[in-house]
Parts: sequence; C-alpha cells; structure tokens
Amino acid sequence: MAGLTREQRDAFERDGFVAPVDVLGPEEVAGHLASLEALEAARAGRLPPSMNAKPHLLVRWLWDLVHDPRIVEPVADLLGPDLLCWGTSFISKSGKDEKFVSWHQDATHWKLAEPRAVTAWLALTPSRRDNGCVRFLAGSHRTVVPHEDTSDPDNLLGRRERVLADLDEVSAVDAELAPGQMSIHHALVIHGSEPNRSGGRRTGFAIRYLPAEVAQADGRQNFATLVRGRDHGTFALETGPEADFHPDAVKRHAQSIRAGMRVIFEGATDRRAAGG
Repeated sequence: MAGLTREQRDAFERDGFVAPVDVLGPEEVAGHLASLEALEAARAGRLPPSMNAKPHLLVRWLWDLVHDPRIVEPVADLLGPDLLCWGTSFISKSGKDEKFVSWHQDATHWKLAEPRAVTAWLALTPSRRDNGCVRFLAGSHRTVVPHEDTSDPDNLLGRRERVLADLDEVSAVDAELAPGQMSIHHALVIHGSEPNRSGGRRTGFAIRYLPAEVAQADGRQNFATLVRGRDHGTFALETGPEADFHPDAVKRHAQSIRAGMRVIFEGATDRRAAGG
C-alpha cells in the first residue's frame, strides 16, 4: 500500500501538516456518509457526545476504517511502524452554523509523555473555506504555546480552549479537501476552523494516531487501539466490536471513555468532545 511521497513527508516536517492525501473513492466515501446519516437518523438526527467519542469501538465499519492501510501507511511514514489509535470522532458543522473551532494545539490536554502524535482528518463531505474547513498556521508545530479555557458556547473544542499568542492569521493555510481526501497534522500545529457559511453540512472523521512507544505522562492509565506493528505496553489495548453496538462492546467502550475523560478533563467541568 502506497504511503506518502518524499514531497509530502518534507511538507509535513516543514509545515506541521500535509494535505490533501487521497484515500477513498467517491462511491466508498458516499457509502460511509450514508452509514453515518443512518446512525444519526436512528438517534434523533445526531450522535450523542458519548457515542461520538471513540465510535470505532462501537461500529464495525469504523473499526475497519481506523485500520485501513490507505490511512495507516501514510501515518506510519511520519510516526514509525508501530501505531496506536488514541481516539476518533466525527466533526460536523451544519449549514449556516455559527459553531467554530478556535486556534489551538491538539496536544494541550492530551497529557502525552511527548507530543509525537497526529490527527488524520478524513473528509466525508467537501471541506472548503466557505463551509469551515480546517486552517493551519504552517511551521507552528515547533513550539508549545500557552492556552486558556474559555466559556464561548459556539467553540466546538472540549474545553473551549484557545492559544494565548499573537497569531498571523492572514498567513493561515486552508486545508480544502474533496470527499475521500484527508489531511494529516502534527499534535502541536496551531489550527482552527471558521463557521459553516454554506447551505450544506461539513463533516469529517478525525482519527488520532501516536507511536506505540509513547505513553501518557505520569504513568496515567488509558486505552488505545493497536492498528499497526507491535504493542509496546504503553496503553491497555482495545478490541473491536463483535457486532455494531454489541453489549460487550458497549461496556468496553464506556470503560475506555471514562479513562480518557480522566486524562483530558482533569480539573475541568466541560466534558464535550474535541473538534476541528
């Protein structure tokens, strides 16, 4: 399975992100979007937050997607052969929606021993400037920037955090993606997204990967999915659902989510899923 080109690897090292990366064909991505819409239709039109945290532990096609070599092999080119999936979530903005994602670095509340991690952001719909695509500040992954938690209800981030720094937003790069393409970004690159000013939805599936040798700081217990190579014993390993929403899978999912919440939201009261 093909990975990244030399030019794409160089772009990631230089800028902290690479986009677009071709992953799925039109019929395949349309099928995944239809499957998501069926899940939403069965739940009053939206996935509840608890289900949208690590849904790959509940739904078989999402478990398969986080293991898909077309996604995993490009990530392995950046992080090495042994990979864990640390988290997943759908990130959606409805048309004419004021929700946004403030400028932030993903690793701020992840509490990893070292910030060697990426997010693969797979577009299920077109992701453009007018509907709130992800925007990156190239080269900003080399420095850890202080953040503050805010109380803005339109901020989609879990702790509504934002960077405390003067930013050159004029130079921001729009990661516009067609359905089936993905971007890959470093856990420290500063990024955000604007409201969806179009008439249609903007939806992506975010998959967080890290090298299997990277642990949580301070020996915190957490769970992750081994997707490539060998286990290094840094996380308790998750197993896939026997069937969609199988009772045993639901129990394991709840255990994993509780552990992750303790890591990310320790000392905070806002418990929503992170966005992009």
